[in-house]
Formats: sequence, structure tokens, C-alpha cells
Amino acid sequence: MIPDRLEGAEWLDQPEVQAIFAALDGAAGKTRAVGGVVRDSLIGRMREHTDIDMATELLPVVVMQRAKAAGISAYPTGIEHGTVTLRLDATIVEVTTLRQDVVTDGRRAEVAFGTDWVADAARRDFTINALYCFADGRLFDPLGGAGDLINGRVRFIGDAAQRIAEDGLRVYRFFRFSASHGGERFDPEGLSACQAAADELDHISRERVGAEMLRMLALPRVATTLALMDRLGLVRLAPGAVPALKRYEALGGQSAAARLAMLGRDDLARRQADWRLSKALVGHAERVAESSALLRRGDVGWAAYRFGEDAVEGLAVAAAEEGWLREQLAELAREMGRLPVAPLPVGGADLEARGMKPGPDMGAALAIMERAWVESEFSASKDALLERIFH
Repeated sequence: MIPDRLEGAEWLDQPEVQAIFAALDGAAGKTRAVGGVVRDSLIGRMREHTDIDMATELLPVVVMQRAKAAGISAYPTGIEHGTVTLRLDATIVEVTTLRQDVVTDGRRAEVAFGTDWVADAARRDFTINALYCFADGRLFDPLGGAGDLINGRVRFIGDAAQRIAEDGLRVYRFFRFSASHGGERFDPEGLSACQAAADELDHISRERVGAEMLRMLALPRVATTLALMDRLGLVRLAPGAVPALKRYEALGGQSAAARLAMLGRDDLARRQADWRLSKALVGHAERVAESSALLRRGDVGWAAYRFGEDAVEGLAVAAAEEGWLREQLAELAREMGRLPVAPLPVGGADLEARGMKPGPDMGAALAIMERAWVESEFSASKDALLERIFH
């Protein structure tokens, strides 16, 4: 059964959301919630921080005037495209005037504002994203998106090739939504159109592609999707990555940084450039990869000492890449948990106090004591460590 309204959607009952609806003629249906917040509410899959988007028949300038009159802060964040951001207390809502495409070239669209809800739905990417709801929770589903959503079908609106020609990023979004909402099943028409367009996507900004890929890498299940994208040339995977990714998912892992490490640790610099990844994320992936390498050699103490919490992710990556049994993984996890990891209790000042000058000899001495510290499972005393050097 396909419901005709949202039930139990906490965001919809918020006084701030209802106040925004009221200011924008929501009771008359001139403003409706749209997109992801409606889609995921319908199947009970709300994220902790969910963006609230609304569509409206009102022109952007009218939206701003109505908001100001109701004591709601308004910001023209994308007013040239019809988008105004409203804020009431801690609630933020993006409101976009109904649009229909006039001209598209695959990078940008020239749009006209209007009042036709079906035309607005028709310019969106997938039927599951063309779902609207009124202020009272009643659904407006002009393209059958609710049925597709419940059946796990990610279907382009209208002609798939035309939708992709309007915005090539929709190829990546097709795979992401097929993983997140389609159970890694792929609509044949959509897949065929994506395959045909795979070699014609160089014009898409790297930032946009990277944002889609990172959202994909944080999903619970994505290995089958990545394998298909690899075959189409949309992503490059290291040899053996797909079986390891599937084992990682079976362990319950869904870290984007861990998956980046598994895609090919030697390719992180290239992926950083290709996807415009942040240095922080790439650094995280590198730490996971390096800790995984230590753990595969059985150096649990070194992994925990050098990489701390990142070694926990490294342990899951090592288990997935090596195909460890759960018992082996559990034993190493217990061993790591038992270690009283602590910083090295001696430093250069202690060596200088004993007459050693800064330089290569001091560096070598610190390395010797560090090794002894880890091998003692972080229990050796400061005097015992210094005795290794000044015996």
C-alpha cells in the first residue's frame, strides 16, 4: 500500500516549520516540502541532520517579503535560481520558486519561474525526488515516485538520456541513489543511458563529482555499485578492491576514509586531485591505510601507538583485505583494547640533561626508547628506558 500522507514526521510538526508554511500560504498549497526530506520520511529513513527544502508558487522577492513580515530571517542565497534560505530559530529551510527549464547545455540551465507543479516535478532527476507534501502531511506525487521508492526503483524522470544531457552529474547520482535507495539494483533504462554517457562527463566540476563520491563511500552498501562504475570507467579500483569492500561491508563498516584507503592506498594523491578531497580526509585515509599495514603484520602495539582511534578503522580494513575470520578480528580487537597506550615518557630534554646534544645521535636514541616503550606494552619506567641508552 502506498500511503497518501506522511505519518510521524517530526520535522513536519516543528512549530518553526509550520510557521514558515503559514507565512508562505502553505495551507492553500502554494508552498510544499519537496525532495529528500519527503522521500526519506516516507520510508522512515531520516538522517540526524536533514535538509528541509520547500517549493513554492511565490516569486523569490515575495518569499523574502513574507518572511520578513513574519519575523523569519531570509537570505537570497541563490535568488537568481529562485532560491531563498529562511531561518527561524535553529530551523533552516531552503525555498525555491517553481521552475521549468528553458535551455540546458549539460552544465547549467536557463529556467523560467511558474506555478505548474507537474512541470516543476518533470525537471527533477528521479521520480523518488519528485515527491511533495503539504503542510498537513498530505502527499503530492505527480510522477509515481512513491511507488518507485517503496519498490526500490531509481528511475529517471522521462527520457533518461535527456535528463543526463541536462546535467551529467546525474550519472553519479543515479549510482548513489541506486545504492542508497535501490538496494544496488539498477534500472535498465537508466543504466543504459549512464553507460552511453560515461565517456562524456569531463565537463563536470571535480568538486561536484567528489561530493557525490564521498556521499556514496559513506553508505552501508556500495561495493557492487563501485564495481559496476569501475567497469564503466567512472571510478578506478585497485585490483582485489571489490572483494575486500564486500567483506568490509559484511563487518558493518561504512567509513568513507576507510573505503578510500581500500580503493587503492597508492592512489590517494590522485583521488585528492580528481575529487578535490580535503587534506583532512586524505590524511585520515592515509592513517587508516598505514595502521592497516601494521596490523596485517601483527604489529598491534605500533598501530595503536602511532594511529590511536584510526587504528580501529585500520583493523576493520586489515580484516577485510586479508579475509580474516571474525574470531581472529575479535582477538586482535581485544588485544588492542587491553593495551594501555600512552605517550613516550621521555624526550629530548631528558637526554640533554644527561649530556647528549641534539642531532642524529639523539634521534637514534629516542627511536630505541620508543621501540622499547611499545614492546613493553607501554609499561616500562622512565628510568628503565633511559638505561637502554646510558647503561
